[in-house]
Amino acid sequence: MSEFELDGRIARDSDLIATLDLCQLRIQNDSRWPWLVMVPQRADMTEIFELSEADHALLSAEVNHVAAALKEITCATKINVGALGNIVRQLHVHVIARFEGDANWPGPIWGYGSAEPYDSEKRQALVNTLMEKLSR
Repeated sequence: MSEFELDGRIARDSDLIATLDLCQLRIQNDSRWPWLVMVPQRADMTEIFELSEADHALLSAEVNHVAAALKEITCATKINVGALGNIVRQLHVHVIARFEGDANWPGPIWGYGSAEPYDSEKRQALVNTLMEKLSR
């Protein structure tokens, strides 16, 4: 059995903010949307259905917890949750806060414009608020 290794594209485009029981919780470096990426720390996984029953339940619980916290702290119109993996095959789940009137609302975020990196203070404020909410 091989060891978990984070795909280099996920590592390049996001920063680790917490390690949960199953997932790495990462923030995408694109300030247009509060955008989190959750990566189950299991080797060679590409599909949710490949997870064990226990890991599948844990992934669902972690995603729900993070999505609810993100919705509450951002007052988002909608939380988008998706595990697409067409380009980066490693199993990962996107949790994105969307707002009416945001860049490309109501269309998808993928392939729209160019990423706008966070100002470090704004990024840290979001991370701190999220982590505070998740710890309750």
